[in-house]
Amino acid sequence: MKQWQVITLAGVIALLAGMGGYQLQQNIGSEKPTTAIQKPISPEAVVGTMAEEFILPDMNGNQRHLSEWQGKIIAINFWATWCAPCREEIPDFVELQRQYNSAGLQFIGITLQQTEEIVDFIAAFNVNYPSLVGGNEVIKIAKKLGNGIGALPYTVIIDRSGRIVFTRRGRLSKSEAESVIQTLL
Repeated sequence: MKQWQVITLAGVIALLAGMGGYQLQQNIGSEKPTTAIQKPISPEAVVGTMAEEFILPDMNGNQRHLSEWQGKIIAINFWATWCAPCREEIPDFVELQRQYNSAGLQFIGITLQQTEEIVDFIAAFNVNYPSLVGGNEVIKIAKKLGNGIGALPYTVIIDRSGRIVFTRRGRLSKSEAESVIQTLL
């Protein structure tokens, strides 16, 4: 083949490939999706809504229901032992639980990890509130509570009537947590 024939053939192939790609994009673009892609629920979107009931095992394997703390101010904290901001805020939560327990505050820690992975951590940090575990179920609960991206730590505060009043992705300072809690006492 002569050089001009090779160049012409390459040009025709490139033209056909371009036209085929364009046509394919037009066909794909004109099709209506059969399933809608759902946008994750944001933390802000759940504020003002009622918290849905859930059930998770505690460290002893006992099934715990959110409703067993009904009538209390509930602070749910999603955490992990390897999460540095979690390790910073948990001592503050332990102190707030001690300080406001008699006023009706109930912290609940929830982790994806298994009991054997957290038992030493719970003891070392003197955690004085229930720690629930649960793998994939934890992810579902976190999403329903506005943590669609799986951020850690993630905290949700629920008033005595079961309404979500506050959410926070990332570390929650003791002073900010306490100011929210005090408005609910």
